[in-house]
Amino acid sequence: MSFSPTTFAGSRFAVVGLGRNGLPAALALRAMGADVVVWDDTEAARTQAAAAGLVVAEPAMERLTALVLSPGIPHHLPKPHPLAVAALAEGVPILSDADLLFRAVRKNNSRARFAGITGTNGKSTTTALLAHIVATAGLPVAAGGNLGTAALALPLLPDDGVYVLEMSSYMLERLANIRFDVAAMLNLSADHLDRHGDMAGYAAAKLSVFERQQTGDLAVVGVDDDVSRAMARRLRARAARVVTISAAAADVCAPGGLLQDSAGAILDLSGARALPGAHNAQNAAAAAAAAMGLGITREAIAQGVTTYAGLPHRQENVGTVSGIAFVNDSKATNAESAARALACYRRVVWIAGGLAKAGGIEPLAPLFPHVAKAFLIGRDSPVLAATLAERGVPFAEVGTLENATRAAFDAARGGAADVVLLSPACASWDQFTGFDQRGEKFRAIVATMRGDS
Repeated sequence: MSFSPTTFAGSRFAVVGLGRNGLPAALALRAMGADVVVWDDTEAARTQAAAAGLVVAEPAMERLTALVLSPGIPHHLPKPHPLAVAALAEGVPILSDADLLFRAVRKNNSRARFAGITGTNGKSTTTALLAHIVATAGLPVAAGGNLGTAALALPLLPDDGVYVLEMSSYMLERLANIRFDVAAMLNLSADHLDRHGDMAGYAAAKLSVFERQQTGDLAVVGVDDDVSRAMARRLRARAARVVTISAAAADVCAPGGLLQDSAGAILDLSGARALPGAHNAQNAAAAAAAAMGLGITREAIAQGVTTYAGLPHRQENVGTVSGIAFVNDSKATNAESAARALACYRRVVWIAGGLAKAGGIEPLAPLFPHVAKAFLIGRDSPVLAATLAERGVPFAEVGTLENATRAAFDAARGGAADVVLLSPACASWDQFTGFDQRGEKFRAIVATMRGDS
C-alpha cells in the first residue's frame, strides 16, 4: 500500500535539517502532494537536497502549515535555531515527522494502530523486539522513528497493521495529533538536560508519549526508578489502562529471568540469547506488555522473544579472537546504559570514552570491580581517568579506538579477562559521526584482528 499523492495537497511545509529524518520527510511530503521548501545550515546537505529536486531556500513563515524541524535542532533550549524562533513568533506549529505520519495514515483511511516506545535506555531494543513480536504474530508491522527508518518514510499499513515508533524526548516535544494505542515509558535517568532545562523538563517531555490516550489504550510504565514510579501513579488518574513493568516485581516482570504476569509464566528468558541481563529483562517485560495490549497471544510473544536476533551496537558479539570475545555496546552513550552492560560480565577489559555526559562515569563506581583494566579514548578521557584513578581501577589513555581495541586484546590475552567490552558511557561525536560509526569501526578492527590471528 502507498499513500495517496493528494494526502497533503494544499499544505505547505518547511523542513529544516536534512539528515536522517529531514530529507526522507521532505521527499515523503512532496510525494504526498505538499508544497515543500527545505533548508540545512550545511552546504553539502543543501546540495544533496537540490539534487533530489527539492526547493532549497531559507523558508518564510507566511502561509506555512508547519515547520518540520530535525529532532536534533532545538526550538527552545539550549539555544533555539533562528528559523524556529521565526516560526514561534508567527504561530507556526513545529512538528515531528511522526506526528505527520499519524495524520497521513488517518487521511488515507487506515485504522492501523500506533505503539510508541520511549525511555532513557532500552527504547531501541524494546522497539525492535516489539516489532519482531508483532511480525511473529503475523500482523503487518513497520518500525522506525528515532530507530532506523524515519517515520514519514514508513509505508502505509492496512487496518490490522501496527506502527512501532521509537520516540526520543526531542521528538516528543513536537507532537500535536498522534495518539498511541500503546505507549511505553521504560525508565528515566538524567540525560539531555541541556535540551530540557532540568530533570522535570526531561520527564515532562517523556510524559508526552501518553498524551491524547483514551479509554481502551494502554500505558506501559517501568517502575525501577523513582521518577518513573511517580509517573505511573500520575497516569492512573487518566483514561488509559496502566500496566507496570520491571525486571523484578510489577504487573509484567521477570524475576530470576522468568517473564511472567498475573496469569503466570510467559517464558524463561534464558532461551532468549540476544537479551542478556536484568535491563533486557525489563525490555522484554515492556515488549510483552505492549504486545498483549495489541491483542497478541502469549504463545506468539514467547516465540517472538526467543527468536529475536538483537540489534547492532547493543551488546553485539562481533567476534572471538584467541578465545577472547569482543562485545560491541557502542550504543551505551551514558553511564546508566554502560552499567547495564558491565553488570552482565564478571570480569572485562573495558573500552570507554568520548564526550562525557553530566556526572561522567562516577555512577559506575559500584561496577568497577568488574573492570580488569580500562582503555580510554576520545576528548574526555582525562575526566574518566581521574575517576578511575581515584577508585584504584587500572587504566590507560590511548586516544583512538584502534589503539584501545588492540591494547585491550593484549591485556585480555595476558589473562586479565576473556571479554573485551566496548561500552563507552560517552557520546561519540568527538571522533565519529555517531555511535553506529563507532561500533562499525570496532567491528572492522576486530575483523582485521581475526584475519591476523
